[in-house]
Amino acid sequence: MATLTATPRKTAPPGLRTSPALRKLAALALIAAVLVPLAVTRWPNGSWPAALTVDLSGPLGTASDWIIDNRDSHPLFLYFLGHVSNAVVIAVRAVYLALLAVGWAGVTAVSALVAWRVAGFRLALGTAAAFLACGLLGMWVPTMQTLALMAVAVAASVVVGALLGLAAGLSDRMDRVLRPVLDTMQVLPAFAYLLPVVLVFGIGVPAAVLATVVYAAPPMARFTALGLRGADKEVLEAVESLGATARQRLLTARLPLARGELLLGLNQTIMMALSMAVIASVIGAGGLGDRVYQALASVDVGAALAAGIPIVLLAVVLDRVTGAAGARLGQAPASNSRTLWAYALLAAVAAAVAGRLAGRLEWPDGWVVGIAEPVNRAVDWMTAHLYSGVPVVGGTADWAGRFTTWVLDPLRDGLQWLPWWSLLLVVAALAWLIGTWRTALTAVLALAAIGVLGVWKPSLDTLSQVLAAVAVTLVAGFATGIAAARSDRFERLLRPVLDVFQTMPQFVYLIPVVALFGVGRAPAVAAAVVYALPAVVRITAQGLRQVDPAALESARSLGASGVQQLRQVQLPLARPALLLAVNQGVVLVLAVVIIGGLVGGGALGYDVVFGLAQGDLATGLVAGAAIVCLGLMLDRVTQPTERRTAKGA
Repeated sequence: MATLTATPRKTAPPGLRTSPALRKLAALALIAAVLVPLAVTRWPNGSWPAALTVDLSGPLGTASDWIIDNRDSHPLFLYFLGHVSNAVVIAVRAVYLALLAVGWAGVTAVSALVAWRVAGFRLALGTAAAFLACGLLGMWVPTMQTLALMAVAVAASVVVGALLGLAAGLSDRMDRVLRPVLDTMQVLPAFAYLLPVVLVFGIGVPAAVLATVVYAAPPMARFTALGLRGADKEVLEAVESLGATARQRLLTARLPLARGELLLGLNQTIMMALSMAVIASVIGAGGLGDRVYQALASVDVGAALAAGIPIVLLAVVLDRVTGAAGARLGQAPASNSRTLWAYALLAAVAAAVAGRLAGRLEWPDGWVVGIAEPVNRAVDWMTAHLYSGVPVVGGTADWAGRFTTWVLDPLRDGLQWLPWWSLLLVVAALAWLIGTWRTALTAVLALAAIGVLGVWKPSLDTLSQVLAAVAVTLVAGFATGIAAARSDRFERLLRPVLDVFQTMPQFVYLIPVVALFGVGRAPAVAAAVVYALPAVVRITAQGLRQVDPAALESARSLGASGVQQLRQVQLPLARPALLLAVNQGVVLVLAVVIIGGLVGGGALGYDVVFGLAQGDLATGLVAGAAIVCLGLMLDRVTQPTERRTAKGA
């Protein structure tokens, strides 16, 4: 009887059979082998082909001219936008006059009362101290101007965001429609909002408020939709079983269950509105932002710091109060809280009335502490002793020059030297390796759109600054985050520093950077690093601390050292958090590198600022659109996408 022997089947090498990454790279190499020769033959020059560029300056210039010519005569402006503008002016002025009528004592007392009611006695003292510091710095009136604009802008942002969030939270179709719109609104730099708003409403408060609403409404919309969609299904089913209508289910179940997300959305909306209110000073918003902007324009660091400190104090107070309000949700009030609330309210009213009767509504000039001159003297000393000529290490100007010469220039020149198709391939490979083919296609189309807009080289200049800033941010952020995760004492010392830096508006970061490094691309990168570093540190530390203790205990039982536990257990298990830190670092760096156009960062940031200053809609909007595409591309190549189906991968 013949013996049957199985013939071994030829199988693919184990690497190709088991590694999805190799299969993706092989497929991409096959596509490149077909398309690259065609592209090189058709466009032998390495720069983006002019034939693939669309000139939008003509249509955008025509639109700009039409708006300017018809702003005072067209019915759309006269009977709709004009009334909107007037309503905004009236609302801001009413709030501002009310704040002035209450006086500094009343505003301070009422603010401390609100903070005490929702967050406790310690935060009430901090709130009172923050408002008193605004007065001591001689910034009481500008602070009230900023608060008035903030109050109107936040109220409008909350209403608009909540309505959009309701639509997205209750309808899957609206959620799909609104998601890309909200993504674009959040990636688009703040400066890019200002130009079209200025064309429609002109320079002044209405343009500033409406630009702030557009910028600050998306967080409220996102968190509202998240809260509505995350409501407990069992509770909703129980309410529905009782015969409640859709409106009753919304008011009695969905919204109460989403209170935490709604307050978090309010917190984020307030912080973004404050940041935008400062930037909006460029178009006549006034207040603290205008003081900072004017001081930066004249390189008066002392005056900029005097106006910047109240901005930081307002941001910290508002962040803490809204955060504490969210943390206290669901807690039962104390038995005597109503009595204490009544007494405190009477005390606040008495303080306001006493200030009015005494004629002390405005902060007394004799109580102002001028810090501009001492700060400027300190800056002059630093400029003389640290800016240049420091033995061995050199000065800050030398560091900025070397960083520009050794890092930024080679990186920019290298990116601009590479053929355009090679950059598309690199982006496709990176995005596909960590995501799906849809992720890679989105990233490639976003990068290609930059070339189509005709700003390929300026975009690569901006990209070089972003990459350099992200590299520095990740090195410093990962090192600091690891140290914070491994030492409770260091983490406690670091927490208040990170809190201050995370609540500080983007504009304020430019003040110390200009003082130390002057103007140029390196200072813009330095400001971006300082702005993005806290988020990277926090996410890294949190990811490492959330590693399964059982895994660490197992490694220790096998005799692993602290370094081995970090390298072989904590870092691999914290990989999702580390990738999220990279993603957030990229997004935050991009936001400030654009603002760096004000201090010599050049590239797309300068184009946006130039378009705003000259009223050039084409230059400003094209640069803003390129920034959106750059941000979308960077987001896709740094944020892993879960594969929902095998087919999608």
